[in-house]
Amino acid sequence: MGEPFLLTPGPLTTSFAVKQAMLRDWGSWDGDFRAMTADMRRRLLALLGADQGAFECIPMQGSGSYLVEAMLGTMVPKDGKLLVLANGAYGLRAAKTMEAIGRAYHLLDKGDYLPPRGVEVADILANDPAITHVLAIHCETSSGILNPIAEISQVTYAAGRKLLVDSMSAFGAVPMEPDQIRYEALVSSANKCIEGVPGFGFALVRRSELIATKGNCHSLSLDLHAQWENLEKSGQWRFTPPTHVVAAFLEALKAHEAEGGVAVRGARYTSNRDVMVAGMRELGFETLLDARWLSPIIVTFFCPADERFVFDRFYELMKDKGFIIYPGKLTVVESFRIGCIGQMDEAIMRRVVAAAKQSLEELGVTSAAPPQAAFEERKKLNA
Repeated sequence: MGEPFLLTPGPLTTSFAVKQAMLRDWGSWDGDFRAMTADMRRRLLALLGADQGAFECIPMQGSGSYLVEAMLGTMVPKDGKLLVLANGAYGLRAAKTMEAIGRAYHLLDKGDYLPPRGVEVADILANDPAITHVLAIHCETSSGILNPIAEISQVTYAAGRKLLVDSMSAFGAVPMEPDQIRYEALVSSANKCIEGVPGFGFALVRRSELIATKGNCHSLSLDLHAQWENLEKSGQWRFTPPTHVVAAFLEALKAHEAEGGVAVRGARYTSNRDVMVAGMRELGFETLLDARWLSPIIVTFFCPADERFVFDRFYELMKDKGFIIYPGKLTVVESFRIGCIGQMDEAIMRRVVAAAKQSLEELGVTSAAPPQAAFEERKKLNA
């Protein structure tokens, strides 16, 4: 349709059917829209697999950060304490959220990308009995790393604590079935791996935990328990929902199911990543992460050392060729990111590589090799 492909971790490139679903107006109180909400909640719970009956799905207006705040403010007791595991911008944002809402927290900051490991979590929990909950970022899109949620969950529950998961950029493509990896709540967003558009997110919360949170939230509008109660009572959102976005998301959920669900969606994204990474490496680019840590969501590349490479110019050249890429977030080495999710396949990713090759030629860059400092950074992760 002449639009550029969004090579970002969301918003992302959506299907024509998803766009088309937004062309009708809906009454938020009407029975048809309430039925859409109920269908959406049911379909999202189905993605949890065998233990879906123990969970509730609670949609909430706003961006992903709204949902993280809603989860933390609802699930962490006022006299509780949260261990925040951070290895990028989104873990640090969660810590700022806890500070803003006036709840106690301990921050484990691993820097730009180093993953929090189970042994570290176990040590902190053993030395701080006040900690009641742990927050882990499933896929930290600052770097593109897929964090070791399974080992974090194992040590969290071995220590008698509870796990909360920000799976904003991974849910729908990376399995998070609670009978395999234990957690009490997970949040994600409409405009990520389900391939909807921005406007709301959702929390998947263990019902036994949710019931106990009544009156706990610091916020009127971000109270997951109150939103759930209202949905159960009337089928309606408490406040005006983004009706067009919900309609689009329901269409995206149907397409997700038709494609084959989480496993097949994840396989397509993984194939996108592998084709793109192989092609970029052939051009001389280097990834921050090795295969062990690469997510199928987004990949961080080091910028070339060649002084003729200027990211802003590279960005514009890629956009001219139909691809919008993402600036890097590393603080020590220049980088950029390329997303693998959305309505894209291997053929599109080969076009991305061809566009990158042409853009380098237009810049006069003869080598995409990064500076030595980039290799030194990568050694830290391998260690």
